Amino acid sequence: MSGRARLAVCAWVATLLAATALMPLVTPAIWIFQAAFLLAIQTGVGAATRRVPLARPLTVAAQALVTLLMLTLVFAREQALAGIVPGPQAFQHFADLLQQGSDDVSRYAIPAPLHDGIRLMIIGGVLVIGLAVDTLAVTYRSAAPAGLPLLALYSVAAGLSDSSVDWLWFLLAAAGYLMLLLAEGRDRLAQWGRVFGGAPRTTPGSDSSGPLAPVRTGRRIGAVALAIALLPLPTISGGLLDAAGTGVGAGTGGGGTISAVNPLVSLRDSLNVNENRQVLSLRTSTNDISDLYLRIVSLDDFDGTTWKPSQRHIVGVPDKFPTPTGLGAGVKRSVIQTRISAAGWYAQDWLPMPYPPSGVNVDGSWRYEPVGMTVVGDHGQNTRGVSYTVDSLDVQPTAEQLATAPEPPAALKKQYTKVPKSLPAVVAETARQVTAGSTSHYEEAVKLQDYFAVTGGFQYDTQVDVGTGRNAIAKFLKDKQGFCVHFSFAMAAMARTLGIPARVAVGFAPGTPEADSSVSVGLKDAHAWPELYFEGIGWTRFEPTPNRGSVPSYTQSTTPGSDIPDPARPSTSTSLAPSTAPSASESCTAQLRKLDGCTSQAPALAAGDDGRGPWWYLRMSALGLGALLLLTIPFSPMLWRTRMRSVRLGAHGRTEADAAVHTLAVWEELTDTAWDFGISPDESQTPRKAAARIVRLGRLDPQAAAAVHRVADAVEQVLYAPRPQLTAGLAKDVRQVVVGFQDTAGRSTRLRALVAPRSTVRVVWALSAWRTSVATRAAALRPTLRKPSGQQG
Repeated sequence: MSGRARLAVCAWVATLLAATALMPLVTPAIWIFQAAFLLAIQTGVGAATRRVPLARPLTVAAQALVTLLMLTLVFAREQALAGIVPGPQAFQHFADLLQQGSDDVSRYAIPAPLHDGIRLMIIGGVLVIGLAVDTLAVTYRSAAPAGLPLLALYSVAAGLSDSSVDWLWFLLAAAGYLMLLLAEGRDRLAQWGRVFGGAPRTTPGSDSSGPLAPVRTGRRIGAVALAIALLPLPTISGGLLDAAGTGVGAGTGGGGTISAVNPLVSLRDSLNVNENRQVLSLRTSTNDISDLYLRIVSLDDFDGTTWKPSQRHIVGVPDKFPTPTGLGAGVKRSVIQTRISAAGWYAQDWLPMPYPPSGVNVDGSWRYEPVGMTVVGDHGQNTRGVSYTVDSLDVQPTAEQLATAPEPPAALKKQYTKVPKSLPAVVAETARQVTAGSTSHYEEAVKLQDYFAVTGGFQYDTQVDVGTGRNAIAKFLKDKQGFCVHFSFAMAAMARTLGIPARVAVGFAPGTPEADSSVSVGLKDAHAWPELYFEGIGWTRFEPTPNRGSVPSYTQSTTPGSDIPDPARPSTSTSLAPSTAPSASESCTAQLRKLDGCTSQAPALAAGDDGRGPWWYLRMSALGLGALLLLTIPFSPMLWRTRMRSVRLGAHGRTEADAAVHTLAVWEELTDTAWDFGISPDESQTPRKAAARIVRLGRLDPQAAAAVHRVADAVEQVLYAPRPQLTAGLAKDVRQVVVGFQDTAGRSTRLRALVAPRSTVRVVWALSAWRTSVATRAAALRPTLRKPSGQQG
């Protein structure tokens, strides 16, 4: 097998090894075999066209064409001409599949089902990455830059996967890349002969040395580098790249932090499932469950685009929780006890509890976050099949207590009334209009609740997108359609603009009583609601979402003619009448698997299997990173040249040494510019003759020609004068030469000089020289580590 063929095989293997990181994302993972086969055909076409040989761009074009034909045959055979030639219908089908795949990506938790849309995205992406790797490493003989597309492929997979063996995928991808570098090194050695200095080392019975020593040294360097890269991997847990939010604690009761992950990723999907699958079953000591909201976590960090939990310090779970912040002694309260059992499939990092909790009895590894009064799993602990008992307070403030509440502490008010400058002005304007004439923050809060729930003309619709960006709340106020996320986000943001401390709580609305006196909480009970702070009462629940949950008794509307629901009556979801229907089955049907019902589907409830936290934002970040890397690859030569031109023509010192360095750098920029426009450098000529050659071949106008000769004269002056002097205006001269080349060159030449400048081959030369110097230094160290020749052991 020839060196280039061996390099092509290594490129195929490296791409395939990097693609294995995608295997945990979908099920079943049989797509890897199809991708391997199509990738092998793509690689074979490249090998055949290079053997002809075709020009490099034609080789890449042939591979791209065959790739398109293969994808057409596999995914759009019925819409294509003769089953393989893509036409308008085939491209439309591709667009439909990609749209379907995008919808599936935003809907399903990991592992997602292998629908055609997702399969096209994965296999097509692997083929695109494979083409980029083969082009860089084999067609253009630059294996080092081929690591960028491999990195893009691995980064997307690593950003989405929550597998416990992520280190294995990294190891496979890194091994493939090192193998590719090693194959290129062997090929270069075979073509160039012995490129490392030093006398050849022979062994008894052998009269030749060959490239074994440098290859062996390269292997050892690669192994050491890979080992160093792998060392930190076992410690990477928690934070934004951990989909489950695992590792939030640093031990038992020893501190740590809770990661600021967003639990509102797929709340709409939970509300739209066909079967209201049971999540929790509970028994409580209270007879009225209309206020028995199960709170998971509070979102208090508002950046104008979304709400998310702040990063908080966590401690060991205390035996008795402290009194909630702001709750005074004069507020009526009672203690209730609730026994909660989580379904065996429901995996959530946070422990759903009535608020405010005063104590919890739960087995396992859990931690306590004092500010939000939440309990969170430590190092992989989640709610799957967990049963626990919660003691909580049923706080019953009066409207008078809320209306006469004093101002909250300055620090608390500053933190929880913060809104970004990017928040559209219509949010604050609408809040002021709705609450005009109010005499207290309490009255403002009630008017806001009435506006959303009764008087504002809003409609509850779970099919509306959550919306992203700075204008999401403004759009909701205009369209007046949404579900609990929209209502809670908007009311909390508007309350903050009025100076009322506010945050958003995520959890479950009261469930449905069953015939056995238990209460069933299902996926469709997933809910979000605002909590507003009143000094002396603490964080207080409001319910702005129409037809959801129950309106608190202390927020009875003061608006004449209001038809707000009777706060003493539970909502339809909290009826005290025994249910005639059996509780939701916990069997996992195929349809439920497709709907993600067999894993935790609500972002606040169970985003992904094994309680893996909400990964939608991580997925978007990883996809954005991958797209950025993919976009960077074709433009990297242009970016490198722009950077080099800026450095070479930039500021410089005033000494004689600085004069020489700056002048030679400017000359190198000029010759590289000429090279980019098709005039290759000739190192054998003097600067004066080289300048004349550039002017002649470049057909430069007199002004640009004079600029070239001025730079050449400056180079000769610093090279041969006893005391080199700095010549002013050299950078300006080079820029004038660039304009001259652009005026005389054709459009295609100008485009190539901009996007694919020939002088970027210097990067490859520099990498090769660096590898050579490293191997030379490594070889020079070897005699000091060996016994002298002839010495006995």
